[in-house]
Amino acid sequence: MHWLFEPGIWSNAAVRTGTGVGVVVAAVSALVGLFTVVRSQSFAGHALADVATAGGAGAGLFGFSPLGGFVIGSLLGAGAMEAIGVERVRQRDVATGIVLGGATGLSALFLYLITLNSSRTGSTQSILFGSLFSVSNSSFVLISALSLVVILALGALGRPLLLTSVSPDAARARGVAVRRVALAYTLLMAVTVGLSAIVIGSVLSTALLIGPPAAALRLGRRLGASLVMAVVLGALAVVAGVVASYDSYYWWPSHRALPVSFCVVTMVVVELIVTSALARRAGARDASGRA
Repeated sequence: MHWLFEPGIWSNAAVRTGTGVGVVVAAVSALVGLFTVVRSQSFAGHALADVATAGGAGAGLFGFSPLGGFVIGSLLGAGAMEAIGVERVRQRDVATGIVLGGATGLSALFLYLITLNSSRTGSTQSILFGSLFSVSNSSFVLISALSLVVILALGALGRPLLLTSVSPDAARARGVAVRRVALAYTLLMAVTVGLSAIVIGSVLSTALLIGPPAAALRLGRRLGASLVMAVVLGALAVVAGVVASYDSYYWWPSHRALPVSFCVVTMVVVELIVTSALARRAGARDASGRA
């Protein structure tokens, strides 16, 4: 198997820890992201990623953990979007645009200030594009705990979340507190985006949130099957990306490995292309069968 796994890949502690973190985050991103796609809130997820950038940059500027900055920044962005109003589509787009613009401005300011400090210039790349292989064991425990909280909260929302995702009007008619469910879900999405930023960086964090769920929905015909498929695709993208990044060190005479964030996102794109082709083939087969 040396053609696939370079010797020593799984004996490297940093690779094992990074892969574990990536799989955990990919799983929770897939679960939350499937509802993000169904609720047509991909743009909101992208805005939260930009707020996470501002939070991570602010934390890096003052010497704090980027993880805390990512999560807190995303939560503040989610609260701002809900305060402005995201219940209706038009209000949601306006709120998302306002938060996106403000977060981008703050990110530019914080990152500029970081570049003025020569001792912290290296943190800019890790904030924007992740630093999976530098995640500590203590951060792994914290990330796993936060992921578990998100999954449990997502399960607690259960049927109300599903109903409001499919038909908010029907949910309102049945007495579901649509605004409260939306707020709770937006906060969960914010935490997930913050966690994903650790794996592939804040700029690319929505790739794990949107990519695997979108691919799964193209093949799965039931929600349960789509959820399982999204988790599998997300975890597969992370593992394959880690392997490709590690192996790429030996591909070039200069021995410079490809960024793991690039490799993970590339795997997500490949999954989307493959599932799109499979979905088209299945659709053509069904059409010919009916004919």
